[in-house]
Parts: sequence; C-alpha cells; structure tokens
Amino acid sequence: MAFHHLALATRDLPATHAFYTDVMGFELVKVEAAPTPGGGWARHAFYDTGDGMIAFWDLHDDAEIPAEFDTAISTGLGLPAWVNHVAFDAPDIDQLDERRRRWLDAGHDVVEIDHGWCTSLYTLDPNRVLVEWCMTTRAFTAADRDDALRLIRADHPELDTSAPDVTFHQATASTSA
Repeated sequence: MAFHHLALATRDLPATHAFYTDVMGFELVKVEAAPTPGGGWARHAFYDTGDGMIAFWDLHDDAEIPAEFDTAISTGLGLPAWVNHVAFDAPDIDQLDERRRRWLDAGHDVVEIDHGWCTSLYTLDPNRVLVEWCMTTRAFTAADRDDALRLIRADHPELDTSAPDVTFHQATASTSA
C-alpha cells in the first residue's frame, strides 16, 4: 500500500531542501509554519516523491526540543511523538472511515484532525510510534507552491495560529496501545 507521507526531523532545512529538490528531483508542494506547544515554532516541508510524499520538520522550540538531537527517531530521543511519524494514504473518505473503524475495533484510540487541505487519523502502534492514515482533500495549487517557497525561505515565517478541527475517538475495547 502506498503512503501519503513519511515525516522526519531535520537539523538543516536548507541542505535537506537542496538535496530533495536538486539531487532527488522531488517537488516542494507545501510548507506549514505554526507555533509549537513549548512556545517556539516549526516549519513542516512536504515533497512529492511521485508516489507519496516525504516531509521534514524544521524545529525552533528551545523550551521543548533539545538543541542537539539524533534525527533517527522521536520519543526515544526526547522529541514529541508528533514529529517523526509514518503516514499511509487513504484515497477516499470510505477508506478513511474504514481505517478509523478498524483501529477503534482493535482497541486503539484515534485522533482525527482536519488540517484544511487533508484529513488525518492518528494512533500509536505497539512500539509507541505515531501512525497516520491521511486523505488529501484538495489539489495543490500554484498559490500553495508559491506560499511554500516563501515560508521555506523565511528566517522567521509567519505562523498559522488557527486551531484545526480535532476529534478524539475513544476505543471501546480496553486493549488500546
């Protein structure tokens, strides 16, 4: 099954951007910039691989994230669970509904977030790795690409402080991970 995106942390966004666009030939399609829970900010840059996306977090939050970290994994290295995660593609609402039902039926709580351009379902796997099913809800436009380039080039990008639509679905079984 294809994935929607794989998200990893980076400590050098300009070098990462150059590698994934110039060396790999991927296209930057979206950058989100928003505040982090610890009072800092983050950029999340998305690159189209042709069969899914790979994304990188550019983190600026001294209160919550250590200055030096190994980019290999999330919580085992002291990072918040939302940073590194594995996202799989749900091509339509029926698939998204089915994935939510399957997770809930298996005893996993699910957090659902409408990001405005995609809808995501999240749960933890048995290893405490954040896993996601994601359905893109609109096509990327030239304006999105222009905005992404502006945000990735900004020393301090303007932050989107709007609250996304978040729904928590509690599993009925008691075996939630």
